[in-house]
Amino acid sequence: MKACVVLNPNASKRLIAKGVASLPVVREGLSSGTVVITLGTTNAFVAEELTGKPVDRSLFAAGFVDDRWNVNAQISRAREIVLRRGEPVEVQEEELLRSLGRGDVVIKGGNALDPWGTVGVLLASSTGGTVGRYLSRALARGVDIVIPIGLEKTIHAAVADVAQELGSGRLDLSMGLPCGMQPLVGHVVTEIDALETLFAVEAMQIAAGGIGRGAGSVSLLIRGEAAAVQAAFALVASLQHEPEVRLEGSA
Repeated sequence: MKACVVLNPNASKRLIAKGVASLPVVREGLSSGTVVITLGTTNAFVAEELTGKPVDRSLFAAGFVDDRWNVNAQISRAREIVLRRGEPVEVQEEELLRSLGRGDVVIKGGNALDPWGTVGVLLASSTGGTVGRYLSRALARGVDIVIPIGLEKTIHAAVADVAQELGSGRLDLSMGLPCGMQPLVGHVVTEIDALETLFAVEAMQIAAGGIGRGAGSVSLLIRGEAAAVQAAFALVASLQHEPEVRLEGSA
């Protein structure tokens, strides 16, 4: 059986979040380890799926793109969510960084997805921000990195090539904050990965873009046995009216 579906950006974020919540490494981290949910709009949806509670999505939009590279005016109020054995905890950053090890998970979104499946994240902070704090430690210690990202962020260049071109010291003009780019390594979760994790189906992207609520949308073909395809189709249909992420302001 085959079915076509269209996901607007907010429906995509919810679907991806459900896929992340179903990953074995995430389930194991929730059961017996530490899961760190860093800032990012898709990660706000992930936080809701993992905690079962609503979060202030506008606070999670640390850096974003509107008509320029921008930073949230509320960034000083934003905080990452740390779950230990599935329960939210308050922990000092240095203690958290010292404690991370095998069996723990860091969830970090991105800004670019290249044709080879590599994700890149824009770096506005001169010290590397979240990536600077977590990436090296996670890779050194065997911490799992999970990377939720929508297919709308697909680019046609290699992330590694882009990373060599960007950086505040290399840019002469910039619409918004001049940024660098860091390639990420980990478990990438797109809409396709989410569907194939949640259901016994195969999915492929067949179109991109739209207008109105469809701006930034992705269209997918879902293939498989009838029951699985119907279940996947029903889930996507149920997500079409997911509320938009709105920001109070930008700096």
